[in-house]
Amino acid sequence: MSRPPNHEFQEWWNKQRANNDDLTSSTSQTTGFLTVDIQNPTSTAATTEKDRSRSARQLSWIYLLKIHQIAHTLAFLTNGFISVIRTANRRIVTASAPPRSQSKFYRIIKFFLLVSVFLLSFELVAYYRGWHFSPPTLEPEDLVEYVYAKWLVIRANYLAPPLQSLTNVCIVLFLIQSVDRLALVLGFFYIKLRGLRPTVEGAENMEDYPMVLVQIPMCNEREVYQQSIAAVCVQDWPRERMLVQVLDDSSDTDVQSLIKAEVQKWQQRGVRIIYRHRLIRTGYKAGNLKSAMSCDYVKDYEFVAIFDSDFQPAPDFLKSTIPYFKGKDDLALVQTRWAFVNKDENLLTRLQNINLAFHFEVEQQVNGWFINFFGFNGTAGVWRIKALEDCGGWLDRTTVEDMDIAVRAHLCGWKFIYLNDVKCLCELPESYEAYKKQQHRWHSGPMQLFRLCFVDILHSKVSFLKKANLIFLFFLLRKLILPFYSFTLFCIILPLTMFLPEAQLPFWVVCYVPGLVSILNILPSPRSFPFIVPYLLFENTMSVTKFNAMISGLFKLGSSYEWIVTKKLGRSSEADLVAIMENESAHLMESGVPRSSSESGLAELNKIEMNKKVGKKRRNRLYRKELALSFILLTASVRSLLSAQGIHFYFLLFQGVTFLIVGLDLIGEQVS
Repeated sequence: MSRPPNHEFQEWWNKQRANNDDLTSSTSQTTGFLTVDIQNPTSTAATTEKDRSRSARQLSWIYLLKIHQIAHTLAFLTNGFISVIRTANRRIVTASAPPRSQSKFYRIIKFFLLVSVFLLSFELVAYYRGWHFSPPTLEPEDLVEYVYAKWLVIRANYLAPPLQSLTNVCIVLFLIQSVDRLALVLGFFYIKLRGLRPTVEGAENMEDYPMVLVQIPMCNEREVYQQSIAAVCVQDWPRERMLVQVLDDSSDTDVQSLIKAEVQKWQQRGVRIIYRHRLIRTGYKAGNLKSAMSCDYVKDYEFVAIFDSDFQPAPDFLKSTIPYFKGKDDLALVQTRWAFVNKDENLLTRLQNINLAFHFEVEQQVNGWFINFFGFNGTAGVWRIKALEDCGGWLDRTTVEDMDIAVRAHLCGWKFIYLNDVKCLCELPESYEAYKKQQHRWHSGPMQLFRLCFVDILHSKVSFLKKANLIFLFFLLRKLILPFYSFTLFCIILPLTMFLPEAQLPFWVVCYVPGLVSILNILPSPRSFPFIVPYLLFENTMSVTKFNAMISGLFKLGSSYEWIVTKKLGRSSEADLVAIMENESAHLMESGVPRSSSESGLAELNKIEMNKKVGKKRRNRLYRKELALSFILLTASVRSLLSAQGIHFYFLLFQGVTFLIVGLDLIGEQVS
């Protein structure tokens, strides 16, 4: 049954049409045209009714669609939130089993968190009483109002001025470091545009092949020992002019047996390779290398190539590096670039790849080209043995023995060359735990070294410019100031300025400058541009680890001298390993060695899989410093919301969420 017509609406509609018709008729008469209007009230009403019903149905479908989208979004967010809560609860239960002692640094952060929560509660009370808009006087009506009035006086006269001074100092340091980063990038573009690269003097002949010692230091690295030994043993270099030292510091007897068997296998294939194991593991990697260099036969060799256990040099590595020493008697080191087999494994490895791509392609290349000095990366490099002996050899006084020997060689007048087009495959740590321990060692060691060699730098015979570069750029700016201002400015000062608004942190320091610096850092790896925001936030998150390591190394606090081997998972390409085995088998068949003397490539892969299954059970964990800082930043974001500070609010919110994700160990490898 149809609805009865709406006579009131029809009357209103006919009047409107009549008015329009009168206007149209008058216009037509003035222009000389004849217009005829045929009206049908019944058909007009029916059309109007049809349009209205169609519009109502369309609106109903639109609203239903929006409700469906909202319900789907809420369900997704709810499931994600429940998943995060379950993961956090599981990790809290597992983390609460072994009690850990609280460091002084963590206790300071926890105290800062308690103060932030208290101040936020105080500010919420003031906000709801309207004191943010009309501050109370010192003649209040109640005690709370009096306390808040006194707090305003104290923070304006006593707390804000020193905080503003510290803020200004950190801003200046931030700008200086940004200028240094810009100068490095300009040097990088200069080298790229001019096509500059080191040159080789003369042609290489078989008679010119020098004696080369290849060292592979390792320690309980069950997952990766095979790939590194195999990659080194198939080097395209005369076997009679190369000796491989496998320097095993493993404390696990099963791993020792596996490595011995691997060495014996390659010995049967005619490779000159020996196995060395120290009974007393002193000095960590530096002590291991120092012990190996003390062998009598080392004097017969001119160069030494060093590869960590997860590195896989290409077969032409020695042919690509050794020729650069010819005709350069003052050249001590040829360093090559790292390439990563697992850079796309997870978000953590992608962010590490951005950092290391900038380090190698910009920092190492620019410093190597313009001043012939950079920090040795500890692996994937070739040293002149005479240079090692001239600067005192390996020392175990710090956890960065590679940087130590590079600085001492530079002070003795030796030069370095960096080859950006020669790459050596290796593996990035995939778990946040392994990455954090690696970064702690990499940032505490330079401060140990700076404290020990500062006087030696001043008394050395190098030029004043080289001394200034070592002290102010190499150590102070890039190793001390960078972690200091990064942590202080974005994790301490920024939250404090929310509770002490009299101290101002300009928005361009929070937004524009970090964004520009992140763009500069990401230029060498343009494929990583979609990760620029996570990279910026994650670098600020890592500043707490780097700052803690820097302070502990500078003042010999905590575990600054602790050496922990970075955990590897053996992410080498299995296809590459099979190719190595097939090529080696073909070479053995040509030379008359029976194939049965070695295991097949399939057996090699099966052994690797079995080795991966054996070992310590891994689990994710909680990180208390990161969690505490996440709550501090989120608390400060709520305070900034009360003051309607847009940029500061969003930065604090996203940075706090990033700290929370890292604190819950949700960024790297997830172990069920």
